[in-house]
Amino acid sequence: MSARRKAAVVAALGSTALALSVGPASAHGSMGDPVSRVSQCYAEGPESPRSAACKAAVVAGGTQALYDWNGIRIGDAAGRHRELIPDGKLCSANNEEFKGLDLARADWPATSVRSGSYTFKYRVTAPHKGTFKVYVTRPGYDPAKPLAWGDLDLGHPVATATDPVPSGGFYTFSGALPERTGKQLLYAVWQRSDSPEAFYSCSDVDFGGGTTGGTAPAPSASAPSDEQIADGADKSTIEHHGHGDDDASTSAKPSTTEPVAPATPANEPKAAGTSENLAETGASTGTSYVAIGGAAALALGSAVLFMSVRRRAAGGRHGR
Repeated sequence: MSARRKAAVVAALGSTALALSVGPASAHGSMGDPVSRVSQCYAEGPESPRSAACKAAVVAGGTQALYDWNGIRIGDAAGRHRELIPDGKLCSANNEEFKGLDLARADWPATSVRSGSYTFKYRVTAPHKGTFKVYVTRPGYDPAKPLAWGDLDLGHPVATATDPVPSGGFYTFSGALPERTGKQLLYAVWQRSDSPEAFYSCSDVDFGGGTTGGTAPAPSASAPSDEQIADGADKSTIEHHGHGDDDASTSAKPSTTEPVAPATPANEPKAAGTSENLAETGASTGTSYVAIGGAAALALGSAVLFMSVRRRAAGGRHGR
């Protein structure tokens, strides 16, 4: 990556609030604290990860998934998380590219936590309105078995935040962790309210006091730095700040119909991105105004350019 582009990416990571004015660009991100599996493996280095779990993830799914660390998403989720993501594929959101993150093993690098209040930090590369919900696994969770919806305490999210304000490249919001011991997992769902798109992440945590089952303790997790993110941006296929690789085909595609979430059990993550939420946030109207304003500006610019060309052509003919 050129020094100029690296500097631009690092600067953008520290001022993500500017992306709020971009309109319907694709949002992206992943849990930064406690660090998500994909962020941890990216921080280790996609080409030569250090931990056994991240090495296995690369063998299973390749390195591209790590460069695309902020793109574990479903474009038309509209709250239908359990309907669209089967058991055993929660960490990848049923996306083949990220299948390495679904590996059932007890040695994923973990963030040390304890019960009580906790400040969550969600690394965001394109902020949008929406709701975050974070769920913890139930007592008795076995990390050596595939993660299922039934393993999560869906009725008691440990954190819920609607439209937090991004600062320094993160959404920061508070929650409370319950009493647990040993290795557990936190599952984060970010459901946008200005789009049916949703993002997902798995964060391995260790409450301490558990048994290792005869295996060595998992290494401590660490999040990627701004410089590491900037270094890998050229290899990402994900739209950063709605621009990134400038390939429109990798942007989130809005639904052609207004999403309506089906009836769900009380303990299931609820739909955001419905017509009511769109009305509450005003995102739909604001997006339309941006689009109309942009179109008008383009039309005016084209007209001015056309008249300028005509005047030059006419001047040329008169001067001959």
